[in-house]
Amino acid sequence: MMPGRTWIIAPDRETLLKRWEKLKTAKTPGQMDELFTPHIRDGELGDRFSAKEITDALHGFPVRPSSVFDDKEPCNAPIRFAYRSFDRQWIIPDKRLINQANPKLWELMSQKQVFLTALSRTSPLSGPALTASSLLPDIDHYKGSFGGRVFPLWSDEKAMQPNIKPALLKFLHETLGKPVGPEDLLSYVASVGANPAYTARFQADLSTPGLRIPLTADPLLFQEAVGLGRRILWLHTFGERFTDPAANRPAGPPRVQVSPPTVPLTGRIPSEPENFPDTLDYDAAKCRLLVGHGYIENVRPSVWAYGISGKHVLSQWFSYRRKSRERPVIGDRRPPSKLNDIQPDHWLPEYTAELLNVLNVLTLLVELEPAQADLLERICAGPLLSNDTLSAAGALALPPKQEKLKKAKSKHPKLF
Repeated sequence: MMPGRTWIIAPDRETLLKRWEKLKTAKTPGQMDELFTPHIRDGELGDRFSAKEITDALHGFPVRPSSVFDDKEPCNAPIRFAYRSFDRQWIIPDKRLINQANPKLWELMSQKQVFLTALSRTSPLSGPALTASSLLPDIDHYKGSFGGRVFPLWSDEKAMQPNIKPALLKFLHETLGKPVGPEDLLSYVASVGANPAYTARFQADLSTPGLRIPLTADPLLFQEAVGLGRRILWLHTFGERFTDPAANRPAGPPRVQVSPPTVPLTGRIPSEPENFPDTLDYDAAKCRLLVGHGYIENVRPSVWAYGISGKHVLSQWFSYRRKSRERPVIGDRRPPSKLNDIQPDHWLPEYTAELLNVLNVLTLLVELEPAQADLLERICAGPLLSNDTLSAAGALALPPKQEKLKKAKSKHPKLF
């Protein structure tokens, strides 16, 4: 979805409630719109402005027929939001505030849903070619720019109807000799595509945007990829999906078992306003992540360097929580809402807790990369199911513009 305004998103819940209260102090629609930052189209007020009334609501939330200006009720309770890859923030779930909410995505949210995100009009440069989340994702979720596509696992709220062509699952069952469920195929895709080795190996092919996935015809390799992919999706969703204690995937934030990222007593990140962290750096000799005057031990160089198509994950994550959060004006060049100035005056304990969650997830993902690279090599060296084979069996959901896929000249199928 496209929120269209940044003040309705924040790394902590309390900030959003304070921004709503500040918004409601405006005495006139004009004063409120200065804070609201209305959607402008051709110089005129567009779909979203403070005096606009909307007769429906986001799925699962009550209809609020009054305009934002006339509404006297408290703010809708903020919910967790997949703002960027590995950056979970909060958003106000109010259709009156969101430029393009994409109602269908809200209808698909459930405790079983998983969203893959990837670029569509451009191509990944490095790092994993796709990422996943259990939360509703922003249009720029994958890397923070250039938009992208969202691929839900399920096409209904009850998670009964997979967002995969049934003929494909049937064909894979017949070919591999074992039932292939929706979660299996998603896990396979994650194992292959959420992997720096995939992006590096197919960089030339990816010059034509759109991910094509090499699909093995070897039952053993397929099952190996499924098992690996389930762990990857468990990590990407911070232990909220694909849990299985027997497979060392317990519910809850994943944790490194040996030498995990840790904040020692001497490295406590200051919570006093005067010591609000404004810099993030790395001490490679000591494997320390330096957060202002504090630090976190046992952060590997590969974790510090972790990137998504050229975007440094940890620096991007920190940029939304540091003391100074000024950003360049983009788009229609309007200055950002002054509501963005409402933020904590100190580093919050929940920032440290979430940073440790991120560091644990990235550490465990880095540990899997050699196995992913080796598996990809064996998949590509072995028997593959081609576009022609899948198409002939009626198992491939070809896009409307089939010529674009033909121009890619890829033997690998575009599965979504």
